[in-house]
Amino acid sequence: MDKRMSKEFDGLSAAITGAGSGIGLATAKLLSDRGAKVYGLDLNEGGMAGIATWIQCDVGDDKAVEAAFSKIPALDIMINNAAISAVGSVVDNSSEDWLKVLNVNVLGIVRTSKSAVPLLKKSKHAAIVNTCSVAATAGIPKRALYSASKGAVLSLTLAMANDHLADGIRVNCVNPGTADTPWVQRLLAQAADPAAERKALEARQPLGRLVSAQEVASAIAYLASPLQGSTTGTSLTVDGGMQGLRIPK
Repeated sequence: MDKRMSKEFDGLSAAITGAGSGIGLATAKLLSDRGAKVYGLDLNEGGMAGIATWIQCDVGDDKAVEAAFSKIPALDIMINNAAISAVGSVVDNSSEDWLKVLNVNVLGIVRTSKSAVPLLKKSKHAAIVNTCSVAATAGIPKRALYSASKGAVLSLTLAMANDHLADGIRVNCVNPGTADTPWVQRLLAQAADPAAERKALEARQPLGRLVSAQEVASAIAYLASPLQGSTTGTSLTVDGGMQGLRIPK
């Protein structure tokens, strides 16, 4: 590894929502290994011990987010990763389901970013990275609500990137395909035939396997890195070719 990259986050602090497991935990570990002081915002500590400072936080609640950020003295990087899923077409999910998912997946980013921006303005290497999804750009069956929330995240990322140019804050997002995380494993467990459902998920990604949490974390670290000072308003896809490739059958 390039010596510049091995510790490019030295002296920088990062806050990561949903850091207790999956992509968030993999990102926390990677940034910590590269020198960052990491604050993990999540409902539970999960696997953060020895990797990040856990701050209990519900991104779906204004006061909880404000209380969490009052414990962060300085910040250079904000990773908005916390999200919840939903399965079904537009006729399957209730209005309450829509409000719940949008409150976490979209307004959660709004809440944390609103608290992070005043701290980020003081940094010379300020960056926000939002975890979006290939569902924002590809029509995926039975993911109407989830896709709508991630489409909003993609648009929000671009708007934020423009709004905060003058503040010196870069804003980007990463678009993972289906990742092999505890979250996806819980979804598979709800299927009538989990093994068959996993095979179907693997088959729809041209590489023939699920994306790893570490691969997504590496993309997030790239976008957050002070070495990428000219990268803003960008979505980086990590989906095994799902968005752009069409494999002959």
